[in-house]
Amino acid sequence: MKKFLKLFSCFILILIAVYFLFFSKRYPLGIISHSMSVGDSVDSYNGVVVYNNGMDYPKSYGKHYNSDSSFYYGKKWQCVEFIKRYYYDHLRFTMPDGMGNAKDFYDPAVSNGKLNKQRGLLQFRNDSTSKPQADDILVFGGKYGHVAIVTNVSDTEVEVIQQNIYMTPRETFSLKFNNGIYSVGGKKKPNGWLRKAN
Repeated sequence: MKKFLKLFSCFILILIAVYFLFFSKRYPLGIISHSMSVGDSVDSYNGVVVYNNGMDYPKSYGKHYNSDSSFYYGKKWQCVEFIKRYYYDHLRFTMPDGMGNAKDFYDPAVSNGKLNKQRGLLQFRNDSTSKPQADDILVFGGKYGHVAIVTNVSDTEVEVIQQNIYMTPRETFSLKFNNGIYSVGGKKKPNGWLRKAN
């Protein structure tokens, strides 16, 4: 019995070490220990809350409007809803067209650094001469796509906050600079980023 308890204790210690070495940055203890019910607050940035959408990422939980119902944020608790709510509540910006899937926020027909009229934001393609900045929107492709808000940019990394990526409100992507060109991402690479003009 003592031998079993010793082996079990060693196994638990190994699991804890593996968590802290490889998974603690992506899945912080505060998030893991949270109840994680749909609609729970899991993080926030500049006072704008990220809500849990659960593991069924295509599912929405009704429409979400601002307090006086004059502005439609989007479907609860999709990634687009957080983006529109962040831009409206924190940046006081209303997109001319906030509809569509996340992938639709990036328009491949818009030239690098030019105005994406549908969104009212400057658009930069990945592999651009413009480095991402805090409050930019990273736009990913795919079936529905995904959008995230840039929170921090260093010489080698871009950190984002996002909604509807289960247990991962924060994520970091690599940033490379080569011959005057900035490139974001590794396995998961955004199409580009959008920015509110000054």
